[in-house]
Amino acid sequence: MRVHPIKAYNDNYIWLIQPTTEPAVIVVDPGDDKPVRQWLSDNNATIDSYLITHHHWDHTDGLAPLLNDYPAPVFGPKNSNIAAISASLSEGDKFSRLGLSFEVFETPGHTLDHISFYCNGYLFCGDTLFSGGCGRMFEGNPEMYVESLKKLRLLPGDTRVFCAHEYTQANLTFAVLVEPDNALLNSYLEKVKLMRQQNEITLPSSLQLELAMNPFLRFDQPTVISAAEQHAERALDSAADVFGCIRQWKDNL
Repeated sequence: MRVHPIKAYNDNYIWLIQPTTEPAVIVVDPGDDKPVRQWLSDNNATIDSYLITHHHWDHTDGLAPLLNDYPAPVFGPKNSNIAAISASLSEGDKFSRLGLSFEVFETPGHTLDHISFYCNGYLFCGDTLFSGGCGRMFEGNPEMYVESLKKLRLLPGDTRVFCAHEYTQANLTFAVLVEPDNALLNSYLEKVKLMRQQNEITLPSSLQLELAMNPFLRFDQPTVISAAEQHAERALDSAADVFGCIRQWKDNL
């Protein structure tokens, strides 16, 4: 299976999933219909279905206009107000499209309705997890977000992580503040800087890489706990407290 990145707005990615033998694609989080239409035209392809991770406009605004010309099933979160959803999904649900089997994880924290899709070692996690970071906590709370990330941490290390924004350089710049002595993190930041200078995409990442450098997945590591406690100037009693501290730290920079 091939996954094509479609750039939208300033830093969004819409992912098009294409089994190698099919002219149809599965569209993940179509925030803008125009670049999707252009790709379909250029590649003589059509849309089999849509996957929606959460309700934010930059993930859904292209859905209605695309449905007008490319009607297809819309798979999205059960507890969402997205009218176009035709298949409402909850934790553990499974479904197949174009010969591919998808499993659903409820991953609230960024929003309450957020879900993630896992297929054959590929994770489409919207704004729950970024390379080097995670989404802002607009609707959830730290306890909820930590439980969501714990689910994703259990996936195989070679899982390819397809998140929805090109935030990697900024995320890693913050991560170095949390773990300045993390050699892998420092090295990868330099690589990402060079990639971005060439306007190269930094995604997908891998879960193994994220577990080694992403502070929001490393909330139970001694170095991250220590940094969070120093920033908070108090002892932190739980993983949720540590996560909440570093999330607030980054938000306030």
